[in-house]
Amino acid sequence: MPIRFVFDYARYVLKGGTKFYAWMGVLALLIVGMLYVYYLQNTEGLIVTGITSQIHDGLYLANLVFLVGVAAGAVTIVFPAYVYHHEGMHKVTVLGEMLAISAVIMVMMFVFAHMGRPDRLWHMIPVIGIYSFSSMLGWDVLVLNGYLFLNGFVGFYYLYSRYTGRQVNNKIFLPMVYLSIVWALSIHTVTAFLLAVNPARPMWFHSMMPIRFIATAFAAGPALIILAFLIIRKHTKLWIEDSAIKLLATIVTWCLGLAIFLTLSEVVVELYARTEHANGLYYLMFGLHGLTGLVPWFWSAVVLMTGAFVLFLIPAFRNDMRRLPIPCAMAFAGIWIEKGMGLIVPGFIPSPIGEVTEYHPSFVEVLMTLGIWAFGFFILTILLKGAIGILLGEIRYGASPAAAAK
Repeated sequence: MPIRFVFDYARYVLKGGTKFYAWMGVLALLIVGMLYVYYLQNTEGLIVTGITSQIHDGLYLANLVFLVGVAAGAVTIVFPAYVYHHEGMHKVTVLGEMLAISAVIMVMMFVFAHMGRPDRLWHMIPVIGIYSFSSMLGWDVLVLNGYLFLNGFVGFYYLYSRYTGRQVNNKIFLPMVYLSIVWALSIHTVTAFLLAVNPARPMWFHSMMPIRFIATAFAAGPALIILAFLIIRKHTKLWIEDSAIKLLATIVTWCLGLAIFLTLSEVVVELYARTEHANGLYYLMFGLHGLTGLVPWFWSAVVLMTGAFVLFLIPAFRNDMRRLPIPCAMAFAGIWIEKGMGLIVPGFIPSPIGEVTEYHPSFVEVLMTLGIWAFGFFILTILLKGAIGILLGEIRYGASPAAAAK
């Protein structure tokens, strides 16, 4: 029966209209480009990227950090559904778990890209890897794999139960759900520690980092989920209740407000009594020694996040399903900038010995990043389409091929 489940799932997913095949085709082209530049990077080395000895983390780590938050943000569906028994959320919880799976897969791919050479990855394998427990990145990969397993088990166990028409075994299912809720907090906490435990990087070296990461995760993740839900409502037969979307919009509103408050608090603390430890933030906001490469990034993030927060506070935007995508997209883009390029790169400027250099992503990094995002959305499309088919009853055990393909 599991083999039949996989077969029916794949058969349903592979059928679609012109828009579906065009979407998947564009993603496939970007994936091919990613494979090409990955080949270049592994044959010629990281010299083909914009990473230098002074700034040895760039676009790859920026996206890694951001996507961990997107993965953790899926808990904003699971928690209301199973702890507060929100009916609208409960019907679509599995869709959030599919998003979490896709986001973690993208994170793992950015780990591969960031490592430079895949043969070095064995160093992070628990017990046998020499950096598995001594490196915070090793711990990060460990908890991410755990989160991937939990969401994969919970999501596909639920879908398999719906496919066969059986009730889930709550003695197994619910403990795994509750564990995944706690685990979601752990993955972004460990990712925050990946940066915060570096005393040579004053911009990162503070205990507020995990709180900032969780606040932004619970803003960016639900913002993307809302956009996905609205697309699903428009282009599929699955109806997602307004109550679920409005609850997610409320979560985004207040978590985004908290994230802005924490960012502004850091600005005040760092710049009120300006010392050399504030140079990284000062470079990000105003430039340093005539170098201003990231200044537009910072102020763009401020405008996008603040503008999104104001729009979310307006009921005409927050409760209107036609206007809601505007602040969601603004919040998602603003947090990507603030949490990615606006956090990772300025942490290296100036260096511990006072060098001030700038970082510019190369074509290889840009195409690699686009390809990894394309692969993530390719997987997400497959997972969501199959999950929707099962929720609608179009994929079920014993259904005829014609019925399953409708």
